[in-house]
Amino acid sequence: MRDALAGGTKAALYDAFAASGKALASGKRLELLDLLAQGERTVDALAKAAGLNLTTASAHLQTLKQAGFVATRREGVRIHYRLAGEDVAQLLALLRKVADRHQAAVPAARDAYLGPDAGAELTREELRARVAAGSVVVLDVRPVEEYLAGHIPGAVSIPVGELASRVGELPEQTEIVVYCRGEYCVLAYDAVRLLTERGRQAIRLHDGMVEWRLAELPVDTTDPE
Repeated sequence: MRDALAGGTKAALYDAFAASGKALASGKRLELLDLLAQGERTVDALAKAAGLNLTTASAHLQTLKQAGFVATRREGVRIHYRLAGEDVAQLLALLRKVADRHQAAVPAARDAYLGPDAGAELTREELRARVAAGSVVVLDVRPVEEYLAGHIPGAVSIPVGELASRVGELPEQTEIVVYCRGEYCVLAYDAVRLLTERGRQAIRLHDGMVEWRLAELPVDTTDPE
């Protein structure tokens, strides 16, 4: 009876919920949230990383801001964006998991992007055990600015684009555990393939920095140099 009497109020409530769903109904906006889950960035940096022109990136970011998913701060003429809260990163991670399980198009698109040859991988718990035993090198292949915004303690930073020319910096006889942004980040897949071709023992962390943070595991922001 109450639903019938208060139907308008209930409709307004669910329309408000739907506004958040509409803000997420864009692959590029999800990609921007994924980038912001790595740390704060300017509009220019986000546009470049997402392969967008500045006008389009700004429009997407405004939509996300209106929905309450991102927040901003101004530094001179530059506007810096960040996620509005950890719950936004949790929502993004959950959305991807649910889509992977229930959206028929996702597995094929995932394999086409990441490659079907996923190879061996480690869980976060397995990685922590091997790090404690001193038996692995942890390699972060994200861009340097993402590494500096937060990385797994002790991880070495070599962006994937520099890996071919810097592979000699990595030990030949020690297993290398590679990670990047998250479970669906191609950088770690590419890095493992390259390292394996160069004769290194390489394996992927199953997920990445987003999941590491959400699990409330230690994060380092120290520049080793």
